[in-house]
Amino acid sequence: MLILGESGTGKELVARAVHTGSPHAHRPFVAINYAALSDTLLESELFGHERGAFTGAVAQKKGRLEIAEGGSVFLDEVGELAPGLQAKLLRVLQKRNFERVGGTVAIPLNIRLIAATNRDLTAAGFRLDLYHRFNVVSLHTPPLRE
Repeated sequence: MLILGESGTGKELVARAVHTGSPHAHRPFVAINYAALSDTLLESELFGHERGAFTGAVAQKKGRLEIAEGGSVFLDEVGELAPGLQAKLLRVLQKRNFERVGGTVAIPLNIRLIAATNRDLTAAGFRLDLYHRFNVVSLHTPPLRE
């Protein structure tokens, strides 16, 4: 699902309402804002990491995708996603599994993915194959001035 609209129009509220009204409402709702995280930190936040995967990784950490198992993941400002992470996210959506950073074990994934942006992804150099995965159902939030 893709939620489109200007900044401050309540895209996350719409995503929470979709989650709350679904059969998965009893499962986790995890929100991730791409604009607030660096690319290197974002990969670890999404997929988690294994102990020793990089300097400072002193313990295994579950990623947000794993934490949301059975529930919904809200990807806010998805238009800010770096091309390398777009490719990794597309692979996760196609295979329905992922590996933690530094890991070798495939972890199965069953989530509802809800993405939001205030940009025109087709004009912003966003991967079209990933855009089409998100844009199965799209909702437009009206600008606040309306």
